[in-house]
Amino acid sequence: MAISLASLHTNTALTPPRILMHGVAGVGKSTFAAESDRPVFVMTEDGLGKLQVPHFPLAMSYGGVAEALDALLTEDHDFGTVVIDSVDWLEPLIWSEACKRNAWASIEAPGFGKGYAEALTVWREYLGKLNALRDQKGMAVIQIAHTDIKRFDSPEHEPYDRYVIKLQTRASALLQEHSDVVLFANYQISVAKSDVGFNRRVTRALGSGARVMHTQERPAFLAKNRYGLPDTLELSWAEFMAAMPQSE
Repeated sequence: MAISLASLHTNTALTPPRILMHGVAGVGKSTFAAESDRPVFVMTEDGLGKLQVPHFPLAMSYGGVAEALDALLTEDHDFGTVVIDSVDWLEPLIWSEACKRNAWASIEAPGFGKGYAEALTVWREYLGKLNALRDQKGMAVIQIAHTDIKRFDSPEHEPYDRYVIKLQTRASALLQEHSDVVLFANYQISVAKSDVGFNRRVTRALGSGARVMHTQERPAFLAKNRYGLPDTLELSWAEFMAAMPQSE
């Protein structure tokens, strides 16, 4: 069938969001996901603590993760959100899967970064399963990641440190591209300077314990969104949904 201008259309209905959240340890990433709409967790690390949410058994291989996602796609259920906790613990399972398929002793065995490039094939299969759950089951997607601090070599400025997603660089870029929202969660911090005498000033970080999530990239951290969200929100699912645009 030939493409014509009659095939043009404008979408007004929003599909469920695909969210990737990274943040400092203990800030409440899993709690945020547990507050989402009828969540079910696919666990690659034992990190639920006291959270009482439906979850699959701890996955010890990529196959276990794939089977859980396939079950959500093929079986009847009432879950509204699939949560992967966490993708940085999923990464070594994906490396093991790539090694098994290619008969490698380790992901470094092929040399020159070829193992990590081949692992992207498995990552894409995994993301395809998440897309199917969003498109066919109407499920929102939340992927949780830990964060790391790395030096960023800017072509415009002096190098500086920033919070990044704790994944191999190419895998991190792929997951960011796939996601509609990348959130960075952290404690809200203010800075106070005080004079201690002898022409010396001391800078102290002050925190109230408030937890926030950032939706727009800044030099200090990775973040993005496709919905025009406020730059910073309180770290809660209710606040996130209140800021989301509504379907027309």
